[in-house]
Amino acid sequence: MTAEPKHPVVHGELAELRRRLDVAYARVEGGLALLSHRTEETAKELDDLNTRMTSLEHTRWPLSSVAALTSLGAVVVTVWQLLSR
Repeated sequence: MTAEPKHPVVHGELAELRRRLDVAYARVEGGLALLSHRTEETAKELDDLNTRMTSLEHTRWPLSSVAALTSLGAVVVTVWQLLSR
């Protein structure tokens, strides 16, 4: 028996395969880094929007207050029209 394999590995082909693997690995790493960055940016934007929405909710008028003011305005206009006759 011989120790030589039936298909000897050519060092040039092995080096080419290793280079291709390194390039593919770099692409995957770059894509993951980009996705990670975008995820962080999206999380920051979401936090900012959440903060803005919370501040808007605290400054808005409740619906019952708006309804009371509207009805009071209607009463004032009605009384004014009745008194002007």
